[in-house]
Amino acid sequence: MPTERHPLVTALGADRGVTCVVGAGGKKTTIYTLANALDTAIITATVRIPLFDTHVNNVYVNDEALDAFPLTETAFPIGIVAEKEADRYRGFHPDVINSIAALHHGPVLVKADGARTREFKAPDDSEPQIPSSTRTVVPIASVHAVGEPLTEAVVHRPDRVAELTSLRIGDEIRPQDIATVISHPDGGLKNVPHDAHVIPLLNKVDTPDDEAIANEIADKIFTQVADNPFGPDIRRVVLSQLSKERVVAVRLA
Repeated sequence: MPTERHPLVTALGADRGVTCVVGAGGKKTTIYTLANALDTAIITATVRIPLFDTHVNNVYVNDEALDAFPLTETAFPIGIVAEKEADRYRGFHPDVINSIAALHHGPVLVKADGARTREFKAPDDSEPQIPSSTRTVVPIASVHAVGEPLTEAVVHRPDRVAELTSLRIGDEIRPQDIATVISHPDGGLKNVPHDAHVIPLLNKVDTPDDEAIANEIADKIFTQVADNPFGPDIRRVVLSQLSKERVVAVRLA
């Protein structure tokens, strides 16, 4: 059982309620790091999620998620997912997550879109699937996408990123492009409940150069959100090196 709060839990405010993680470049690592730093965390999903049995104490696999309640576990974290499909579990409709959150008094961590292990992405028409009970949405991007070409090798759905930015397929990705997608109503802010917090996480900040890029992205996120006062506010951006479970910095607007 954790004896003190992990810096990532503090930075993302993920100690209670529903936290949905979206984007690319560290979603699963974020969820697993949080889950193992919290006393009573549940991992679940609204989309397909790779098998994660080694990251939790137990996984309940049942299309009827509420059959897992009341929980009798003495050791968390646990997973609650629908049926297994090859190397993945199927997620639940967002309304089911709302019901899980209503029955569980601890944190519920939700994978709410897919990225196929890419560094950066923009959502398609059907995602993200964010429950209305969500307290915090964490849009993730890897700073390693900066300087890379806008192609499928680096970006999940590069055509969607192109639609939200001034980029064309094959162009070099710039810090401002990541900031634009994260702060766009059809990007990182898509389907965010009106009363939820949005805390972007810029991952893979492995070097001082990476940190400089991440700070530039954070500055541009704050500027772009300030220029669009009708969407969710962003008052904090977290810089991380999740390969070492490290919070590099927390930027405040």
